[in-house]
Amino acid sequence: MKASRLLDELGNMGIRTITGVPDSTLKQFCDGIENYKGELSHYVTANEGAAVGVAIGSFLASGKPACVYMQNSGIGNAVNPLASLANGDVYGVPMLFVIGWRGEPGVKDEPQHVFQGKITCRLLDTLSVPYAVIDKETSEEEALAALRLAEDMLKGGGQFALVIKKGTFEKEEPYTWENGNTLVREEMLREILRRIPRDAAIVSTTGKISRELYEQSHQMYGDHENLFMTVGGMGHASMIALGIAKKRPDKRVVCIDGDGAVIMHMGALPFIASQKPENFCHIVINNQAHESVGAMPTGCQGADFANLAKAAGYAHAGKLERMEDLEKLSDFFIDGKGPVLFEIPVSLSSRLDLGRPKESARENKESFMEFLNGIEWSQKMRD
Repeated sequence: MKASRLLDELGNMGIRTITGVPDSTLKQFCDGIENYKGELSHYVTANEGAAVGVAIGSFLASGKPACVYMQNSGIGNAVNPLASLANGDVYGVPMLFVIGWRGEPGVKDEPQHVFQGKITCRLLDTLSVPYAVIDKETSEEEALAALRLAEDMLKGGGQFALVIKKGTFEKEEPYTWENGNTLVREEMLREILRRIPRDAAIVSTTGKISRELYEQSHQMYGDHENLFMTVGGMGHASMIALGIAKKRPDKRVVCIDGDGAVIMHMGALPFIASQKPENFCHIVINNQAHESVGAMPTGCQGADFANLAKAAGYAHAGKLERMEDLEKLSDFFIDGKGPVLFEIPVSLSSRLDLGRPKESARENKESFMEFLNGIEWSQKMRD
């Protein structure tokens, strides 16, 4: 199926608004949205629940349903507004979901997608959202029949989901975008690691940031024992880091975050500030895009995270726009008091041969706990 063909059919259903959060399974669909020549309003939102909110507002103002797209991991963010607002027992707001199916049973995928993949269809059943599974073997007639069923559901104030398997959409003209920054993220992460004391605990966000830190740590030190990679749960790395910082005030704790992740759950900033963790350092790598899932802009490219952190109440915040600016990071580890936030603007680039962690998520957790608490303590917990 061509993304442009599906978008034409959505237009025939009266859908003029598309909103959501990018997904790698839906990359060709997202590219198609950006390149589409027809009548269409597109909004990349902070998270999937916010996309449901935009869809509700769009319907209230126009009487026309909207399309909400997401990775299946985003269903969790969408549950509250879908169940408490859009559902037929409440307001009955129609909308069409296009959901990328990561972790499909029987298909090898990254660990954070495995359980979510198992329960994707069950979640939709629980939410009373009927669905059709679409893949590269689905004929045009079958796809159109699913859309007609969706149209009937939407006319009655209901919702419908197209669950999209990997490889469903044909490759068309890719959407390309540059942010104008020059710093290379992996080079910057290497320099950051050199300035972080080896006894500091590092919590990294999901995506390429964790993968690059993993490789750089192994190249520099031969291990990654002080690195906890938050491979899923986008937007929650900073709160995990805060939990560690509050329990271990004797240890420096560093959260290496991404702009898209911070945007997704920005309420973390004032909460971290309110807790006043003096041992907490927050580094936001800002490339203005969801790079790990296709480099689509976040929709919030103008966000100034340093100023947001200052307004939220961080003890200090600033931008590090040149490699030499990292001396400010070094200064914090000498005598600084947190919480502090450093925003680092970087380009959109990564190595094609970038690897993935060789250990399982559980092994990563256990080695990190051994680093934090000692091998004997960790063994006791396992026993």
